[in-house]
Amino acid sequence: MKPLDVFFALLVATIWGVNFSVIKFGLMEWPPVLFSALRFAVVAIPAVLIVPFPKTAVRNVLAVGVFLGVIKFSLLFIAMKVGASAGLASLLLQAQVMFTILLSYIWFKEKITVYQLLGIFIACGGFALFFSNSSENLTLLSMLLLLLAGLSWAVSNLFMKRAGGVNVLHFMVWVSLVPPLPLLLFSYLFESKQPIALLLNAQWTTWLALAYVGFISTLLAFALWGRLLTKYSAATVTPFALLVPVVGMLTASLAFNEHLTIIEWMGTCLVLLGLISCVFGASLRTWLAR
Repeated sequence: MKPLDVFFALLVATIWGVNFSVIKFGLMEWPPVLFSALRFAVVAIPAVLIVPFPKTAVRNVLAVGVFLGVIKFSLLFIAMKVGASAGLASLLLQAQVMFTILLSYIWFKEKITVYQLLGIFIACGGFALFFSNSSENLTLLSMLLLLLAGLSWAVSNLFMKRAGGVNVLHFMVWVSLVPPLPLLLFSYLFESKQPIALLLNAQWTTWLALAYVGFISTLLAFALWGRLLTKYSAATVTPFALLVPVVGMLTASLAFNEHLTIIEWMGTCLVLLGLISCVFGASLRTWLAR
């Protein structure tokens, strides 16, 4: 990769890693589903008026909008509201890598390599450690919500793959049009009957959090990521995503003084090792052979 493109890949990983701490700030004043609805609303409106519809079937946009926008982000925001630290949320959400591999095997009949199986096995050991250790950083409920969010993200990945080589920015703008209405309705029924009052009384830091999550983490980051995927192979670009939980945990420790227990550190190392095996396994074997 060219040096500038390496910089862009590192920038995206940093933006997405910091995103989890920013979400935590937003959740201090707004309920999770309302915050998720606003996040997609600011992305979609008024962008859909100037961005053309992506060259793919409407059902792909709707499916990604539901699984990524309505389900995945709602579960993520709720998990962080009920007990998941920003750092561990950034890590456990990467379970989507393992879920995507398994679902691709079922849906597209893609082969699973030995290194991917090994990585899934190692990561499951890490998840088992988290299950055995409920703490202020991660409750059992929040972990289950994060894993379900990762599963929903994996399903959306398959629909994005079926969509083909679409313009990622255009695709994300139109996907963002799907979640706001159902999320706002759900929020009104189960979270607050006075959403306008919540918006009017919010601190400026909460509005900055919304701007970051919507414009920077979604529009800018996905635009850069899509540009990289059009220039290079997925095998070249996607490993940079492994930096997301690293940045997420570092940022959370600085912003919220989060400290992991020994068991949580062990689980973190196993999950990261499993991710590395899934993504880099074959390449590492070739490098070691040389």
